[in-house]
Amino acid sequence: MAFDADEEILQDFLVEAGEILEKLSEQLVDLERHPDDSDLLNAIFRGFHTVKGGAGFLQLEALVNCCHSAENVFDILRNHKRKVDSELMDVVLEALDYVNAMFEQVRNHEELTPAPDELIARLDALAQPEGEGAPTAAAQPEQEESEPAEDGGDITDDEFEQLLDALQDEKSAEVSSASSAGSAGGDQESSGDDEITDDEFEALLDQLHGKGQFAGAPAGEEEASGKEEKPAAKAGSAGGDDLITDDEFEKLLDDLHGKGGSPTAGGEPSASKEPAAPKQPSAPKQPASSKEPASAKANASKPEKSKPAEKPEAKGAAAPAMPARENAPAAETTVRVDTKRLDDIMNMVGELVLVRNRLQRLGADSEDEHMHKAVSNLDVVTTDLQSAVMQTRMQPIKKVFGRFPRVVRDLARNLKKEVNLVMHGEETDLDKNLVEALSDPLVHLVRNSVDHGIEAPEVREKAGKPRQGTVTLSAEQEGDHILLFIEDDGAGMDPEVLRRKAVEKGIYDQDAADRLTNSECYNLIFAAGFSTKEQISDVSGRGVGMDVVKTKIGQLNGQLSIESELGKGSRIVIKVPLTLAIMPTLMIMLGDQSFALPLVNVVEIFHLDLTKTNIVDGRECIVVRDKVFPLFHIKRWLVRGGAGQEVPDNAHVVIVAMGTKQVGFVVDQLVGQEEVVIKPLGRALQGTPGMAGATITGDGRIALIIDVPSLLQHYG
Repeated sequence: MAFDADEEILQDFLVEAGEILEKLSEQLVDLERHPDDSDLLNAIFRGFHTVKGGAGFLQLEALVNCCHSAENVFDILRNHKRKVDSELMDVVLEALDYVNAMFEQVRNHEELTPAPDELIARLDALAQPEGEGAPTAAAQPEQEESEPAEDGGDITDDEFEQLLDALQDEKSAEVSSASSAGSAGGDQESSGDDEITDDEFEALLDQLHGKGQFAGAPAGEEEASGKEEKPAAKAGSAGGDDLITDDEFEKLLDDLHGKGGSPTAGGEPSASKEPAAPKQPSAPKQPASSKEPASAKANASKPEKSKPAEKPEAKGAAAPAMPARENAPAAETTVRVDTKRLDDIMNMVGELVLVRNRLQRLGADSEDEHMHKAVSNLDVVTTDLQSAVMQTRMQPIKKVFGRFPRVVRDLARNLKKEVNLVMHGEETDLDKNLVEALSDPLVHLVRNSVDHGIEAPEVREKAGKPRQGTVTLSAEQEGDHILLFIEDDGAGMDPEVLRRKAVEKGIYDQDAADRLTNSECYNLIFAAGFSTKEQISDVSGRGVGMDVVKTKIGQLNGQLSIESELGKGSRIVIKVPLTLAIMPTLMIMLGDQSFALPLVNVVEIFHLDLTKTNIVDGRECIVVRDKVFPLFHIKRWLVRGGAGQEVPDNAHVVIVAMGTKQVGFVVDQLVGQEEVVIKPLGRALQGTPGMAGATITGDGRIALIIDVPSLLQHYG
């Protein structure tokens, strides 16, 4: 394979083909729902054709062969010679999987693994018209050639190039015209729709333009030319402007495509073709007596002059190409940048944010008016710069959503269910790192909705629901967070079943399980090893997956919540920050040390009389608005010697949320809200329980950033 090709060309191919292949997966699933959508068929055909062209340029033969076979299938489909069905889509989607696999191998500079011969054979079989026997299959190339001409006068790129080459090739035309003219008439009639040879094509040009060397015309044509001497003279004199007429160009296209010449096309087209033949050889009679240089000049200037006449006719070949060339400079408005460079810029902006925070603190202590103005200006510029740099890292969540139509389609077919996937808010932007990190959790949640949520079609009918279930995937921005929703209109969750399973698995005893609220029951599905499936399948039943989702969302400083109604369906809500690089926090003091609590975890803050706490199951709790919250003195965990200090009568309490659980943290002092840049801990401190990283505060001190889930898991 041609990995020694220009690296820039290879990268361009990887970017363009990567986008096309992402779209193809979505388009193919959409096609199964709308099999008669000709725009969609043409778009998929062009997608495979474009990838094939790029792969051919890079000499990636295995990729070319697979794309070519798939392209042939869609050529038949868009010409309405075969219908789209599930079996055909299975084969095409399997082919797309192999194309994607080979594309990844190209990306990694590995040797390509070709698609199996059996798959290519199945594609080739689907590229034949439906229900036709061997004789019709033999005539297939002729029908395919003639089809574009009948649809809209389109000729293929190869045919158009061949036409231009033949028009420009004056020397070979002069040499072969004398020998080919005699056989041209008979050959054209017998060739039907097959391609004409170079000799036949050059003879055709001689008949159209006349070079003065024409000889040996059939007798019928000479008689006809004798009768039409005067019109021929006029045609000859008019030939000086070197333009061929529309009729002549139509005739040229007909001979290229064999329009009407097919044995199956009936008698009318061939009958209409015959009268045109006498006119063409008769026209050259006048130029035949003219000098050779004049005819050579006419032929030499022909390619340039004929192009305006060709463009309106060859709409399929020429017209789409022109806008692409005109718009080509627009591609220069984008630049490909290495993500590492973006990360470096983000780090530098982070440092600038820290300097801004420091100056704001110093400016607040100063009474100099000019100092205040300068700090305010710096604050505005830094905020704008931070926002602009973050935008460069943003990607639409469509990059994640794009894979789900295929996931749902394959899973529903495997489980023999009817499921429709609806997606909203695909253009919602979030940080590149988050786009990648959310991919796996969302796959688990969507698969769970299809497998556990949506019932079998017969069960849905009995319950008075439509046979087809609906899974809705949506995203929206809320402040500096992204909300993701995964909803289904399936069976919903039964809290009693979940309680019983929790007791069976030993997660709770019967008394504790009975005290669980419905919301707490729903959250049991995120416990490791928990599953409501009685039988283990290749899709679910082992109790892994949902606990992975919870862990991953927790690592992203996100929150999970579940709403469900028995018989109506379920809804899972994920809330994650827009970016992981800069985090809004609540700065607190424990003793004389600063700590940062991620603001996403903070629910509310209040001042509390610590003498009014209660003890439940041996744990200190507080009651706020009829809700019970466990209370933790985190100073005892995080500050040396904090465990031995006396508990004050009054203190600040911060209610923090971890998933659906909420607990209270007792803190000594509240400093205020501050945006911080997360710095990883050094090697010696990495893995410290309860610590997500460190930052530098506005007063220049180092503050540790608290990881709430890890802190509670280790100490609570």
